[in-house]
Amino acid sequence: MKSETTKAHEKLSTDKIMGGVITLSDSITDVNDDISGKILADAIETKYTLASRKLIPDDENDLTQAIEEMLEDVDFIITTGGTGLNERDITVETVEKLFDKKMEGFGELYRQESYKEIGLSSILSRATAGVYKKTLIFSLPGSPNAVKTGLRIIIDELPHIVFHAKG
Repeated sequence: MKSETTKAHEKLSTDKIMGGVITLSDSITDVNDDISGKILADAIETKYTLASRKLIPDDENDLTQAIEEMLEDVDFIITTGGTGLNERDITVETVEKLFDKKMEGFGELYRQESYKEIGLSSILSRATAGVYKKTLIFSLPGSPNAVKTGLRIIIDELPHIVFHAKG
């Protein structure tokens, strides 16, 4: 079902890409207890290269700093956590302020896939994605199942999306 243009772009893209993972949590303080971050790291290492992994509190300055520190070494960053409705959940507001381009389609597709899995609770999802300084940023909820849903959508398409973001 892919268009000829998509197929041509995929041929120009490479799977030699580098990724970073940032987990935001006020309750997890040890990376060994970070289940969602491990799921992301393992998935990235299976197909690409994991260049960096960080565990930080739900804090706008910490998130911005973590992203800025990763930019030199990665083609994409996936965050997990901090996307809820609690006042401490700052991921969406923080990353969307940074985006040079927002990828509305990701959030829409994420919520559609979530709806198939969890029903109407999917309206609570604020998953988002965009491009900042030619680096992709995907922000997923913190639950392991939410991370798995996001990975099913993006993991195989990352080289193609990176190709467009670097364009």
